Amino acid sequence: MHIIYHCYGGAHSSVTAAAIHTRLLSENTIPSGEELLKLPYYDLQVAEDHGYIRYMGQDEKQNNVYITSKHNLGKSYETIMRSVAEIAGLPQDELVFIDTMPYVNVLMMIGGYLSRRLGWVRIGRPIVIMGTKLAFPKFSQLVNIVKTKDIRLGAK
Repeated sequence: MHIIYHCYGGAHSSVTAAAIHTRLLSENTIPSGEELLKLPYYDLQVAEDHGYIRYMGQDEKQNNVYITSKHNLGKSYETIMRSVAEIAGLPQDELVFIDTMPYVNVLMMIGGYLSRRLGWVRIGRPIVIMGTKLAFPKFSQLVNIVKTKDIRLGAK
């Protein structure tokens, strides 16, 4: 199974959710800023990185977990990705797409914009970290739903 968490820029919410999913972060403990900054890709994506699907690791059921950005594609993102997978001959039931944008708060948006878009890392990074910590319980809940609701996860 391939689980792809996606968000606008691929630098914060998708990374956080994928890190919880792969146990790089504990789902029960809000991480420190230092822990977030140690995650692969957290607050590091630049314009040239957008559109790439990045591997984050495997979960306890050996599902592969990835992150990516979708910018303004919205709900079209999954349709496009499923069409490409179909052309490539990948089974549709092996792909799970998880949109993390509904769990993003205003601090994450402002901090991410300042840090990633404008390059004002010293100003934006503390704001996006604060927003991520506030949203962390929601990301944990999302991952828990993904792991428990979809009975296809881990079924081979």
